[in-house]
Amino acid sequence: MSAQALEGLRRPGWLTFAGVVLISVGCLRVISAIYYFADSSRVNNLSGGAFGNHLFLWGLWDLLIALLAVWGGFSLFGGNTFGRVIGYAWAVLVIVQSFLILSFAPWFGFSALLLAILVMIALSATSGWRETA
Repeated sequence: MSAQALEGLRRPGWLTFAGVVLISVGCLRVISAIYYFADSSRVNNLSGGAFGNHLFLWGLWDLLIALLAVWGGFSLFGGNTFGRVIGYAWAVLVIVQSFLILSFAPWFGFSALLLAILVMIALSATSGWRETA
């Protein structure tokens, strides 16, 4: 077995879960941002939301969340503490956004809120684990 495969086995499962969630949600947020930028008819009516009907601003917000998520996920896989900080920052941003859009897109808002809470639990449950050389 390769050294990299053994490294993956030593990483706690919760930490791997957090990294996978961050990277996959980051990829999905890029797709969501593309829909916002294109003024797609698939986007719910967000005119009463924080950014109003400015879908370009919603797209920038999603790109910010996607950047943080992918950056934090890869950093977590590398065993860096920086990934934990980015993971917590990402979770806070997603929780804020979830509450902002909960009345407009309840299923999306609730599922994003749940994933952010699970990532926070995963990061805090594995806070004592450190990568060894």
